[in-house]
Amino acid sequence: MHGECYRKGNGQPYTRKKYIKGKPQIKIAKFEGGQKGDYDFSVQLLINEKMQLTHMAIESTRLTANKTLEKATGESGYFSKLRIYPHVLLRENKMIAAAGADRLQEGMRRAFGKAVSLAARVKRGQCIMELQVKKEHVEAAQNALKLACVKLPGTPTIRVVPLTKKKN
Repeated sequence: MHGECYRKGNGQPYTRKKYIKGKPQIKIAKFEGGQKGDYDFSVQLLINEKMQLTHMAIESTRLTANKTLEKATGESGYFSKLRIYPHVLLRENKMIAAAGADRLQEGMRRAFGKAVSLAARVKRGQCIMELQVKKEHVEAAQNALKLACVKLPGTPTIRVVPLTKKKN
């Protein structure tokens, strides 16, 4: 499976998992990491173009960001949250490319394809991942997301948003 083939989300997304027998399991282990608490800033990872992100790319991005930030701040110095969920089933009509393969397969006739992966469709400017940190760890969070950007297709951007405190 080549990621380049599934980057563009053409047509209607296929999400009906109950009709597919061998559906792939989601690879994302956790959608939230770190420790919930009272933080000063939210550092967000935004995508710059409309595309599909596979669940493996999302998980590797999450792991890289969390491990880098955990080394810098400790386990209780941040809170991370994934803002997308991979619903879309990606299918592949595998073709045999060997001698005599023309007798074994039908080509593009009735080409439904087997489910090979899951993906999330994201819009331009959508937040993929969010890290909440204290004021002294903003630079470490930006660095963690910069390292995690390598795992995603395209060129994501990083935005720092101050969190407002509730006044009683």
